Amino acid sequence: MDGDHPPHSFCDGASGSLAHLRERASAFFERLPVAELARDAQRRRWVSDWARVGDDYLVLAESAGEAGPSRFVSESYLCAMTAHEVARSLSSSEDAAGIVLADKIGLSLGKLGDRWAERIERVEIDYLDQGTLEGFFVSAACDGASAPAVICVGDEEADLSAMLARLLPALLGRRVSLLIVDGRNASVSRSRRPEHALGCWLDYLDGRADVDSNRIAVYGEGAGASHASRLACSDRRIAAAVCDGGFWASHRLRASVRWITGVWHEVGGGGPTRSLPTARRVPCPILVAVGRRSMVREEDALELQAAYRESGAHCSVVIPNAIRSPLGEIENFVAVDDFVFDWFDDKFGPARQLDPVAYL
Repeated sequence: MDGDHPPHSFCDGASGSLAHLRERASAFFERLPVAELARDAQRRRWVSDWARVGDDYLVLAESAGEAGPSRFVSESYLCAMTAHEVARSLSSSEDAAGIVLADKIGLSLGKLGDRWAERIERVEIDYLDQGTLEGFFVSAACDGASAPAVICVGDEEADLSAMLARLLPALLGRRVSLLIVDGRNASVSRSRRPEHALGCWLDYLDGRADVDSNRIAVYGEGAGASHASRLACSDRRIAAAVCDGGFWASHRLRASVRWITGVWHEVGGGGPTRSLPTARRVPCPILVAVGRRSMVREEDALELQAAYRESGAHCSVVIPNAIRSPLGEIENFVAVDDFVFDWFDDKFGPARQLDPVAYL
């Protein structure tokens, strides 16, 4: 997929399994030439190539019809969402192409939701005196057995359905349920802390017979990474967390101390805020995804990991290969999503041991 070569030829655009397509998409991102991203014509060609692959999978699913094999049709919709997400990540959200791609992702998600009506639920719960909270629950394919679950907290600017569409393909073949909630819901009321709203979702999962209450984790993206840390700090029912490790809470605390005391620079060696108080450590194992996923820089994440190790706590760090382009940062979302769920698998039960620091 280097240079001017399309990701697939037209005739084999919809060939191969979801696993095969995700491998090709990840390889495409890994070999994406940074210099070529500045060429608008080349970037648009890549967008067109991947959009065509997504269109082919969508046509394949639609042509199979209601009588088509359930797994084949469902996987075709998942492939369509993955390919269209690759194309969308290369385009501007304000471009006409980006808007069309978002609509196509929504179309595939809706069709898949119809076929997975028993697995994908839109849920509402009461939030004390603040009205209701909404989210999506995706049950694990475990034949009625209780399974671990992950509360996924989106960024406050993110669309809930878009996060669901991106994560569903990474979920195939994994025995884990997802509860995807809006990051804006976590801060719906300034009179309450974000972890209070997330705690209501945790109570909801705790009451489901198909969820293993001893294996509930939380995963936050963007501002949601800070909310995830606060929930994991405040509720011992959380078994693992992909979060910011309390970094931003600590940053705000240190900034407050600076403002109150007037101490803006540390005397002597070390970092400028090393002697200032820090937020509470998250008690469960955590993973910090560097970059826009947690809004934590690599050097800060590694320093945070060292502090956790000193206290005997478990902290892993994943550093995605973020590609800078005129449109902003492009991330190999396939590799990062797969790594995050591999990490959860590792924490939920017997699995391969992952390195404490991973570069993708």
